Amino acid sequence: MTAIRGFVAPAADETSIGVHSLDHFTLTVPDLVQAQRFYSDFGLDTEARNDSLALKTFGREERWGLLVEGKRKQLHHLSFGCYADDFAALRQRAEQNGALLDAPAGFESNGFWVRDPAGLLVEVKVAPKSSPDAKTSGTWSSTPEGVAGAPVRANAPIVHPRRLSHVLSFTTDIDRAIAFYSGVLGLRLSDRSDRVAFMHAIHGSDHHILAFAQSSAPGLHHCSWDMAGIDDIGLGAMHMADQGYPKGWGLGRHVLGSNYFHYVQDPWGSFAEYSCDIDYIPASQRWPAGMHAPEDSFYLWGPEPPADFTVNHEA
Repeated sequence: MTAIRGFVAPAADETSIGVHSLDHFTLTVPDLVQAQRFYSDFGLDTEARNDSLALKTFGREERWGLLVEGKRKQLHHLSFGCYADDFAALRQRAEQNGALLDAPAGFESNGFWVRDPAGLLVEVKVAPKSSPDAKTSGTWSSTPEGVAGAPVRANAPIVHPRRLSHVLSFTTDIDRAIAFYSGVLGLRLSDRSDRVAFMHAIHGSDHHILAFAQSSAPGLHHCSWDMAGIDDIGLGAMHMADQGYPKGWGLGRHVLGSNYFHYVQDPWGSFAEYSCDIDYIPASQRWPAGMHAPEDSFYLWGPEPPADFTVNHEA
């Protein structure tokens, strides 16, 4: 379907300074043991330390997620990384937007903290760029004639995500969220529909490192993890079903971002997404942000999403 054009990305002179990466997300959950089992089965490298659980990918040093124990599942904060040369300007923007906050108890930081319009806590800090500098394509290979391409299920490999791709959070006002994250953090709008929006980083990133869905309160809808290819998505989905996590949505392909996907529902109602071959927006390109028809906000092809896919269990 043809997109309804009309949304214009923020002017270049207003967004020449911005964060370069979604550094990590922090989530409170009522049971860290249950969380470690879920994310380990998902294919992540989990590290339990004191009263927290770090989510990492094998072969990389970044801590993509941090889980801490709390009374209920709740998105605690999002942390973004910036270059050292941009930090002072970003801090000044944040001060002009509203009061800066002290770091929450138990979270030491050399960055600054603010709340977005929905009340979600946001940290900006100097950190290495973890967003990719080029597209990380999904691989596809075919076997030659006379050779079986697929293993028997007993020999199916365990697959592992390569990195955190993005987070989709619920927000109370998408327009205000876009204005805040573009005006303060320097993200740019990639695409949106009536109840969802997608934003990318100006120094080169995936089609979105942060996305929003309309709700009555902030919350985590899903964390998305980059996979090597479609086969890895299918293998991951099958493994999670075998481990007792059959609920989810996929296999399918999105319109906005173009990535292939399978979502697995976690024990608290949100999702972890296997994803591959998402669109990439280089620093040298201005993406023509569009307002798209509602039918394009979910998927190009795939099964119908489950009835509770858009429910915010934190509301």
